[in-house]
Amino acid sequence: MTTRDLPLEVDNSTVKQLLEAGSIVLIDCREEDEFHTAHIQGAVLMPMSQWMEHVGKLQEYSERQLVVICHHGMRSLRVTHWLRQNGFPEAQSMRGGIDAWSIEIDAQIPRY
Repeated sequence: MTTRDLPLEVDNSTVKQLLEAGSIVLIDCREEDEFHTAHIQGAVLMPMSQWMEHVGKLQEYSERQLVVICHHGMRSLRVTHWLRQNGFPEAQSMRGGIDAWSIEIDAQIPRY
C-alpha cells in the first residue's frame, strides 16, 4: 500500500503508534479554547476557523504524513478532504477525535 492508498480515517491506536515513532505530524483543527481544555502532547494547533491563515505553515510538513484531529472527527474529516485536494494525498483524519482518544488511549485527557 502506498501513502496515496491510505484510508481517509485512521484509528487512535494507530495514531498513538505513529506518534510514538515520530512518523506523523498531528494537526489539531479545533479552536484554541478547546485545545487548552484538552489536547494531545505534540499536536500542532491550526483551527479550522482560521485555516487559510495557517496554510503557509503546512509547507513545513510537506515531506511528512499529516493526521488531523478534532473533537469527534467531523471537522478533521473536512480538513483532511481539503488537504488531500491541495497537495497532501497522505493526510488522514483520526476517527472519533480527541473524545475517543480520552476514552480509549489516555483517560488523563479531559472529556468535554
